[in-house]
Amino acid sequence: QVQLVESGGGLVQAGGSLRLSCATSGNTFSIDYMGWYRQAPGKQRDLVAAIRPGGSTNYADSVKGRFTISRDNAKNTVYLQMNILKPEDTAVYYCNRAAWPQYGWGQGTQVTVSS
Repeated sequence: QVQLVESGGGLVQAGGSLRLSCATSGNTFSIDYMGWYRQAPGKQRDLVAAIRPGGSTNYADSVKGRFTISRDNAKNTVYLQMNILKPEDTAVYYCNRAAWPQYGWGQGTQVTVSS
Protein backbone atom coordinates (compact mmCIF):
# COMPACT_ATOMS: atom_id res chain seq x y z
CA GLN A 1 0.00 0.00 0.00
CA VAL A 2 1.32 3.42 -0.95
CA GLN A 3 1.98 5.85 1.88
CA LEU A 4 2.56 9.58 1.51
CA VAL A 5 3.85 11.44 4.56
CA GLU A 6 4.13 15.20 4.33
CA SER A 7 6.11 17.29 6.81
CA GLY A 8 7.79 20.65 7.23
CA GLY A 9 4.83 22.97 7.54
CA GLY A 10 4.44 25.61 10.22
CA LEU A 11 3.72 29.22 11.03
CA VAL A 12 5.84 31.81 9.27
CA GLN A 13 5.68 35.55 8.69
CA ALA A 14 5.05 36.95 5.24
CA GLY A 15 8.27 37.02 3.27
CA GLY A 16 9.63 33.97 5.05
CA SER A 17 10.51 30.51 3.78
CA LEU A 18 9.62 26.90 4.47
CA ARG A 19 10.75 23.60 3.00
CA LEU A 20 8.21 20.81 2.76
CA SER A 21 9.09 17.14 2.41
CA CYS A 22 7.01 14.20 1.25
CA ALA A 23 8.31 10.73 1.99
CA THR A 24 6.73 8.00 -0.10
CA SER A 25 6.72 4.25 0.21
CA GLY A 26 5.11 1.35 -1.58
CA ASN A 27 5.09 3.09 -4.95
CA THR A 28 7.27 3.24 -8.04
CA PHE A 29 8.53 6.69 -7.06
CA SER A 30 11.32 6.95 -9.64
CA ILE A 31 8.82 6.80 -12.52
CA ASP A 32 6.01 8.76 -10.89
CA TYR A 33 5.05 12.24 -12.04
CA MET A 34 4.76 13.87 -8.62
CA GLY A 35 3.19 17.08 -7.47
CA TRP A 36 2.42 19.31 -4.54
CA TYR A 37 -1.16 20.38 -3.98
CA ARG A 38 -2.71 22.79 -1.53
CA GLN A 39 -6.16 23.29 -0.11
CA ALA A 40 -7.25 26.42 1.71
CA PRO A 41 -10.37 26.38 3.92
CA GLY A 42 -13.51 26.30 1.83
CA LYS A 43 -11.59 25.93 -1.43
CA GLN A 44 -10.78 23.06 -3.74
CA ARG A 45 -7.44 21.28 -3.72
CA ASP A 46 -5.18 22.70 -6.43
CA LEU A 47 -1.95 21.50 -7.95
CA VAL A 48 0.76 24.13 -7.43
CA ALA A 49 3.94 22.38 -8.57
CA ALA A 50 4.85 19.20 -10.40
CA ILE A 51 8.01 17.35 -11.34
CA ARG A 52 8.48 14.60 -13.91
CA PRO A 53 10.77 11.61 -13.38
CA GLY A 54 13.42 13.27 -15.49
CA GLY A 55 13.30 16.46 -13.44
CA SER A 56 11.34 18.89 -15.61
CA THR A 57 9.00 21.05 -13.57
CA ASN A 58 5.76 23.01 -13.87
CA TYR A 59 4.27 25.61 -11.56
CA ALA A 60 1.00 27.37 -11.05
CA ASP A 61 1.23 31.05 -11.92
CA SER A 62 0.52 31.98 -8.31
CA VAL A 63 3.76 30.37 -7.07
CA LYS A 64 6.04 30.69 -10.09
CA GLY A 65 9.36 32.28 -9.15
CA ARG A 66 8.80 31.68 -5.43
CA PHE A 67 8.39 27.90 -5.06
CA THR A 68 10.78 25.19 -6.23
CA ILE A 69 9.89 21.52 -6.44
CA SER A 70 12.61 18.88 -6.40
CA ARG A 71 12.93 15.15 -5.90
CA ASP A 72 15.43 12.62 -4.58
CA ASN A 73 14.71 9.30 -6.24
CA ALA A 74 17.18 7.51 -3.95
CA LYS A 75 15.14 8.61 -0.93
CA ASN A 76 11.70 8.32 -2.57
CA THR A 77 11.09 11.90 -1.44
CA VAL A 78 9.78 15.02 -3.09
CA TYR A 79 10.40 18.52 -1.72
CA LEU A 80 8.86 21.95 -2.03
CA GLN A 81 11.02 24.96 -1.21
CA MET A 82 8.74 27.92 -0.60
CA ASN A 83 10.21 31.42 -0.52
CA ILE A 84 8.71 34.89 -0.24
CA LEU A 85 5.63 33.39 1.36
CA LYS A 86 2.39 35.36 1.29
CA PRO A 87 -0.72 35.12 3.48
CA GLU A 88 -2.59 33.69 0.50
CA ASP A 89 -0.22 30.70 0.55
CA THR A 90 -1.89 29.60 3.79
CA ALA A 91 -3.29 26.10 3.22
CA VAL A 92 -2.81 22.42 3.92
CA TYR A 93 -0.20 21.10 1.52
CA TYR A 94 -0.28 17.56 0.12
CA CYS A 95 1.86 15.56 -2.24
CA ASN A 96 0.59 12.98 -4.70
CA ARG A 97 0.86 11.95 -8.30
CA ALA A 98 0.45 14.97 -10.56
CA ALA A 99 -1.76 13.01 -12.94
CA TRP A 100 -4.67 10.62 -12.57
CA PRO A 101 -4.93 8.19 -10.96
CA GLN A 102 -3.67 9.56 -7.68
CA TYR A 103 -2.74 7.51 -4.67
CA GLY A 104 -4.68 7.77 -1.42
CA TRP A 105 -4.05 11.16 0.17
CA GLY A 106 -1.78 11.64 3.16
CA GLN A 107 -2.57 13.83 6.13
CA GLY A 108 -0.96 16.91 4.61
CA THR A 109 1.05 19.56 6.38
CA GLN A 110 -0.36 22.91 7.47
CA VAL A 111 1.31 26.09 6.27
CA THR A 112 0.18 29.33 7.86
CA VAL A 113 1.58 32.67 6.72
CA SER A 114 0.91 35.67 8.92
CA SER A 115 0.82 39.20 7.57
